[in-house]
Formats: sequence, structure tokens, C-alpha cells
Amino acid sequence: MAVLTIPLRALVALNTVLLRIGRHAAWMALGLMVIIILLQIGARFTTGALNWTEEAARFLMLWLTGLIAPSAYRWGGFVAIDTIPRALPKTVAHVLLVLLLALSLAVLIVGAGIGWGEVTGFPGTFDTAALYTFFFPSIGDLTVTFGWDRMPRSHMMASLLVGVCLMILVNVELLVKALLGLIAPALELPQDPDQTAMAGTE
Repeated sequence: MAVLTIPLRALVALNTVLLRIGRHAAWMALGLMVIIILLQIGARFTTGALNWTEEAARFLMLWLTGLIAPSAYRWGGFVAIDTIPRALPKTVAHVLLVLLLALSLAVLIVGAGIGWGEVTGFPGTFDTAALYTFFFPSIGDLTVTFGWDRMPRSHMMASLLVGVCLMILVNVELLVKALLGLIAPALELPQDPDQTAMAGTE
């Protein structure tokens, strides 16, 4: 039965690395967003309102959400109503958990399709109003040009696609753990070392 945990351990390790990178990037995005907002506030009382700060802060907020949400999902940080599962017998509650995770996976797959459409479809062809970029990759035809140009809206909406794809990986991990917990309750399952480390510091 322990052989069943080998692919799960690989998935747990992959998610740990990807989400760790995502959290670090999210914290940096949060810090940069705060600086930009403070700059906007200061500019209103001195040189006048800056036309790019609001859109830049929104860009960072979207990427912050897309990168930190998978970690919150993995660690059980989302708001949840658990009154019914707590009132049910343990086995029945476990079956309910598997069904809910399977339903969540289906919703996330649909969300990934929507995110892909936003990035590669017609909405992604529009440019942002005030953001410019020097490195200018075109996702549709996989070409890269250099020079100052307006940032495509697809770069902003890619946060949705990345966030949902990371959440799919987390959902698969949680679903496999729930299935193994239902089949072999005594089996020791791999855990996220980052979550264990954070729990130890509380």
C-alpha cells in the first residue's frame, strides 16, 4: 500500500516548491503594491496624480492573489462551513470530502479554460491603459520582441490562469490524500513541510 504514496510524494514535493516560490513572489508584490499606493498618495499632494499607479497596483494585486491563493487552499485557509461534516460519522464525512474535492476539481478545470481564453483569446489582445514593458513576449505565436510598448492585458489576466493551475495541482494532491485516507486510514501520508514549520512556530 505504501507504493501508492510514491507519486503522491512527488506531487507534494512539486507543490511545495512551486507554492514556496509563489509565496515569495506574492510578498514582494504586496510590498511593491504598498509602495506604489503610498507614492500615489504623496503625488496627489505634490506633483499631481500619477496616471499609472492605480493600474500598476491592480496588476500587482491580481498576481498577489493568484500566487497566494493556492497556498491558502492547501493549508485550509479559505472560509469553510464544516458544521455538517463534523456532525457526520467519520467515514461518511470522508466520502463527502472526496466528493467536494472532485467537484472543486471540475470547477477549477473550467476556470483554467476561462483563464486560457482570457490570455490567448480576443480579450488578451487589448493593451493596458498606462503600463509599459520593455520585454514584450507574444504568447499567441511564441515570439519575443524588445522595446517599450504598452503591456498587453493578457499579462495581467495570466494571474488567473497561473493561480487556477496551481490550485488544480493542490486540489489533486488533496483529492489523492482524501482517497488514500478513505482506503487506508492508517497509511502515513506526506505533508507540506512549510505548513508543518509554520505550525511549529505558532
